[in-house]
Amino acid sequence: MDYRGALVDLDGTVYRGGHLVPGAIDGLATLRERGIDVLFVTNNPTRSPASYASRLGDLGLDVSPERVLSAGAVTTSYLAEHHADERVFLIGSDGLREQLRERDLRLTDDPERADVVVTSHHYGFDYDDLAEGLWALRSAETFIGTDPDLTYPDADGRDLPGSGAITRAVGSVARREPDHVLGKPSRETLDLALDRLDHPPERCFVVGDRPDTDVALGRRGGMTTALVLSGSTRREHLPTLSHRPDHVIDDLSEVETVLKGDV
Repeated sequence: MDYRGALVDLDGTVYRGGHLVPGAIDGLATLRERGIDVLFVTNNPTRSPASYASRLGDLGLDVSPERVLSAGAVTTSYLAEHHADERVFLIGSDGLREQLRERDLRLTDDPERADVVVTSHHYGFDYDDLAEGLWALRSAETFIGTDPDLTYPDADGRDLPGSGAITRAVGSVARREPDHVLGKPSRETLDLALDRLDHPPERCFVVGDRPDTDVALGRRGGMTTALVLSGSTRREHLPTLSHRPDHVIDDLSEVETVLKGDV
């Protein structure tokens, strides 16, 4: 297959915590040498694309902000398109709050005046956030989660709670399901990613460590999928996966396997 584009995950695929995953540099160099356009797509909503580009630069990777698509950017774009004039109550990080402000979205700190409630990853999530989320969802018309990730991999391989855990907590106490969950594998993320790459889906592939987000996104878009075992998924998990990838590789250094079409 003559691939022209690749959607590459970050957490668990390129880095874990503040360290590069072994083989990541080699794998990305292979893609560059083959002339494949790379778009980094992450479900971590806490940073802007510019911040991710800076972080990757600190790790030795020269990446422009335009080549990063985060769940925060997807959420910001979705709100600007569908809820530009509505009051948004955010339970999330300062980094996401700043992204919303940069698009001139109407943020409110009063949960009882919210038209839209957005829940996301937040290290400081506490009882007060849970209570305010309950109050906000009593009257808000729309409930949005930035991404579905219940966990994400830390530098030492342990899983930590992610945005999905916070969205579930708030939704459970309010007895309400989100109206939209963005990030991978949502249609909104898929459309923005393919628009950025500007290649036919059949000429693109997805590489990531999570079958329920990375592989599911590729399947949704008709792309080839590759699951790496350097993050949240381990080899013993493979027999029970609900979203089965076209390829399984230990890490990005083996991406040549995907390019050759070997299974």
